[in-house]
Amino acid sequence: MASKKREVQLQTVINNQSLWDEMLQNKGLTVIDVYQAWCGPCKAMQPLFRKLKNELNEDEILHFAVAEADNIVTLQPFRDKCEPVFLFSVYPEIPLVDSDSEVSEETPYESVQDLFSIAIIKPDAVISGKGLEIKRKITTAGFIIEAEHKTVFTEEQVVNFYSQIADQPDFEELVSFMTSGLSYILVVSQGSKHHTPPEETEPQPDTEPNKPSEYQCEVEAKVTPAMMKKKRDSLQEYLERQHVAQFCDIEENATNVSKFMDTFFPDFKKRKSMKLEKTLALLRPNLFHERKDDVLRTIRDEDFKILEQRQLVLSEKEAQALCKEYENEDYFNKLIENMTRGPSLALVLLRDNGLQYWKQLLGPRTVEEAVEYFPESLCAQFAMDSLPVNQLYGSDSLETAEREIQHFFPLQSTLGLIKPHATSEQREKILNMIKEAGFDLTQVKKMFLTPEQIENIYPKITGKDFYKDLLEMLSEGPSVVMMLTKWNAVAEWRRLMGPTDPEEAKVLSPDSIRARFGISKLKNVVHGASNAYEAKEVANRLFENPEEN
Repeated sequence: MASKKREVQLQTVINNQSLWDEMLQNKGLTVIDVYQAWCGPCKAMQPLFRKLKNELNEDEILHFAVAEADNIVTLQPFRDKCEPVFLFSVYPEIPLVDSDSEVSEETPYESVQDLFSIAIIKPDAVISGKGLEIKRKITTAGFIIEAEHKTVFTEEQVVNFYSQIADQPDFEELVSFMTSGLSYILVVSQGSKHHTPPEETEPQPDTEPNKPSEYQCEVEAKVTPAMMKKKRDSLQEYLERQHVAQFCDIEENATNVSKFMDTFFPDFKKRKSMKLEKTLALLRPNLFHERKDDVLRTIRDEDFKILEQRQLVLSEKEAQALCKEYENEDYFNKLIENMTRGPSLALVLLRDNGLQYWKQLLGPRTVEEAVEYFPESLCAQFAMDSLPVNQLYGSDSLETAEREIQHFFPLQSTLGLIKPHATSEQREKILNMIKEAGFDLTQVKKMFLTPEQIENIYPKITGKDFYKDLLEMLSEGPSVVMMLTKWNAVAEWRRLMGPTDPEEAKVLSPDSIRARFGISKLKNVVHGASNAYEAKEVANRLFENPEEN
């Protein structure tokens, strides 16, 4: 039976200036109980706050927080005060429409799809490294890339999405071209204000435009459909002026946009209002050793998705960085010693408003404060006798989270191959398995491999007796060559492929690709590089600009 979900903490804990600044961005009204470490928050008001929260049920516009004046520069005037202090923060962006409505009734569009266009960056642009350039040009023109999907089109999808030109004599060539490699599908909106695209100015090559949150949607009700049509055309015209229009199809018809969104972005309407965020979480050694399963169960119960996890022993420098908030405490050296003497568990967590929600769940920095004032927090629930600190860690900002995730989970690329005997249906299923496993498809190319290319891919077996059979099998048709990127990509791809012998794979790894689709040791449907160096060397020979996307 599923475990009962724990009640979400009522008041967010604010105990440093960074958290205070972030809290001020909460939309709506935030009621802040300002307290000092020697006194603690006002317990008498909590029943009232909980009653208001339950009755109003407005998670998006009503928030409660407790802020420790001792550690927050902004609250310095309230230090050394005896009387209770409550502050109120109102952020102007309070929603004025029903949260269940996707678009206001006054919005002059028939459907959500009318607000967006679809941009398809074609395989030749991706393979030549122009994908990033085109995306930069789109954002430079003042448009917003709301969502992105990387895919290899199937023949059926190309026929469906390009049905309006199916009677043209070169349509079969188009189908072959669009299924030959990786395409980028972008959902593009105009934003809340029209931005005139620059005529001559080119984006600086080393600068990246500010990336909006995924599925961000801004609707300006006074804009007419005709104006929206004109703006969409301006994107096409701008790409033509920038000499990249031949690499990118723009789809603006609401019916066709709906087709793309239903196929590649089925949860767009739901997720466009979400604020998906990644954060680094870490279980300190004692907690990892004794109660790892309990913590992981709690994380999943709170609707977090665990994207990555690894066991590691921290260096002294890493431990000091993660324990910086305790550096002035008497037990700091003991804490660092504890953090470096055994394995910790690092996690990458994803959730709507994930960073703030995880910090809220964690609670205060010390067990004493948590037990007295926030007994429902994870700090109190997972307290250990060894040290008086929170046994769980979370990043304190999105910038810190990104930096910490890159440090503990550095990206790696590997080479993958889907062999010619895989059917179109099997190729599609394999690509879906790759995406579900968290790989980023950096490059994909369907190609007939030459003997020289096969020798580059299989350098260790060129002298084996069965090498001739391998050459013959790989010459039967086109292979799909891929660059796959994620943390620990080489090992993760080999795990997903399964053992070389499909019969062995069915026993040892029944959910692997080879167990599901392999026929024999020779026709085991997929191949992977042995190490990152080999993957890079082969990719340099098979792809143009393999690392630019």
